[in-house]
Amino acid sequence: MAHRYLIALGSNQRHSKIGTPRRVITAAFRALDGKGLKLIAASPVMDSAPVGPSLRRYANAVALVESRLEPDDLLERLHEIEEHFGRRRRGQAWRSRVLDLDIALWSGGAFSEPGLTVPHVHLRSRAFVLRPALGVSPDWRDPITGLSLRHVHTRLTRPRPLP
Repeated sequence: MAHRYLIALGSNQRHSKIGTPRRVITAAFRALDGKGLKLIAASPVMDSAPVGPSLRRYANAVALVESRLEPDDLLERLHEIEEHFGRRRRGQAWRSRVLDLDIALWSGGAFSEPGLTVPHVHLRSRAFVLRPALGVSPDWRDPITGLSLRHVHTRLTRPRPLP
């Protein structure tokens, strides 16, 4: 049975052959279309401020992919793609990286095992994932809250009164 996944992409480091982080994201879209994955839709690439200690701005996007892979097998495939782009998984979390691929949502609902939680634990607090997701799948519902991505984004970004 084919599953649909919303994959979050991020890059804030040049690749020696591909170039800028925006070009890395574009190349990553192509890598997400093959070897058991079918790219259904790709959002525009946006720039965002870094989270954590990194000082470099990020290029972010999301991809809607279809695959027969289960979430844990898909994560393994995403790690292979990251490694192909030069990502090394060691050291400080949230440091600069050529490519970061995360499973944000899965059509099967929620999934949890050591090293992988779907929906992504930070999905509801990351405008740099939610905003591009609105372009490819605004009505997809968060299986935890039951809210559409459009509603989750609105809750995150709505103006609030000052204390």
